[in-house]
Amino acid sequence: MNSKLWIRRSLTTGLMVAVFATYSMMALAGDVKASGELSVSGSTADAAVTVNGESARSGRTVFTSSTIVTPENTVATINMGTAGEIQLAPNSSVTVNFDSKNISADVSAGSITVLRSAAPVAVTTAAGKSTLGSGDSSAAAPDDYRDSNGKCIDADNDGKLECDKGAAWWLFALVTGGAVAGIIWATSQGNDISLGGGGTVVSPVR
Repeated sequence: MNSKLWIRRSLTTGLMVAVFATYSMMALAGDVKASGELSVSGSTADAAVTVNGESARSGRTVFTSSTIVTPENTVATINMGTAGEIQLAPNSSVTVNFDSKNISADVSAGSITVLRSAAPVAVTTAAGKSTLGSGDSSAAAPDDYRDSNGKCIDADNDGKLECDKGAAWWLFALVTGGAVAGIIWATSQGNDISLGGGGTVVSPVR
């Protein structure tokens, strides 16, 4: 009789321990943040970016809600497993949030490109919110552009219409180049200078 009682107590205790351990593991697993792997490429072999203000190189684990900043001439790629993969251009600052299925990004500088994704990537920039698919890109401050009717669109929302700022730069360069070419041509014509339509020729003493 006593042996049966001890067997029942042992089985009950073992079952309670098993249930407690199972629920504890599930609770711990629920607290683990989603993570991805960082890959960095740049002009130097030791190219690095910053993740939450800390220097990071290829192979670094990136958790959700991380802010990644890329310096000049450095590109960062974040592989988030089944959720997808995104790439940050040089001079970018992006906060990335993700889980096993979805990705969202807050782009405060530079631009990102979606290399692949399980679902459309939600992107927030100064220009507003948008969704990107695989192969799509989004910049923090897009340049102003002209629509099909020739109207200038203030894409960067800075209150200024700057559709022709590139054209103005080229016009300035063209005028400057013409002036330099004229000076070079004039100096290559020799030292003789005619004044007054061919009457008197002034020439340096030789």
